[in-house]
Amino acid sequence: MTNTSTSLLMAAALAAAGAAAPAMAQTMSPAPVVAPGNAVLTVSADGRSSRTPDLAVFSAGVTTQAKTAAAALSDNAERMNAVITALKASGIAERDIQTSNLSVNPVYGQPRADANGNVSGDPVIIGYQANNQVEVKQRKIGNYGKTIDTLVNAGANQVSGPSFQLDNPDVASDEARLEAMKKARARAELYAKAAGLSVKRILTISESGGYAPQPMVMYARAEKMMAGAPSPVAAGEVQVGANVTVTFELGQ
Repeated sequence: MTNTSTSLLMAAALAAAGAAAPAMAQTMSPAPVVAPGNAVLTVSADGRSSRTPDLAVFSAGVTTQAKTAAAALSDNAERMNAVITALKASGIAERDIQTSNLSVNPVYGQPRADANGNVSGDPVIIGYQANNQVEVKQRKIGNYGKTIDTLVNAGANQVSGPSFQLDNPDVASDEARLEAMKKARARAELYAKAAGLSVKRILTISESGGYAPQPMVMYARAEKMMAGAPSPVAAGEVQVGANVTVTFELGQ
């Protein structure tokens, strides 16, 4: 390669690097500048907000077993259609019913053992089990117990839940954020006073945590739940939390 070609390549590379530099500079956030003699303090604080839940999320389904996979799935489909029909009849909107699991699995018999207790041979398939489950949003929490009883009577034999939630947690989340910031500020003021300083300004704020729905509570098999009175349900309260980490500048 000639010297002229090498010079051209180097010039092109320098030009490309120069063009990329402004773009890279735009993605970098400059560190906060602290006045000479001032100090930096970082504190973390939590905030909480309580609300009465307005949504109960639960799972309901049907498990069936038969000699063949086709028979297990056919029986399951018939019973599951009755369950979904009962859900809609109890006032659950179609948009609040979503299939969460549909599976067919072999069922194996106990391994055979000889007189000495030695197990031999491969596991034997004795049937098939079909499972179909839907996740349901109950927006009228007061009807939850009645809805579960209706499902069991319609053929559901697997039920889990509820997970009590907020349909729109934004307002409660903002309240938790405000409380967290107030705590962070008060803590900064406390430390500053103890050090003979005062809070000058906030340098950075970062947030973690937030709203997380409650996990579902597992019920026993639905056949054991059937009773004369509606299943009692207590919604209680749900908490929304926020955690902030705030960096302050302290000075005289």
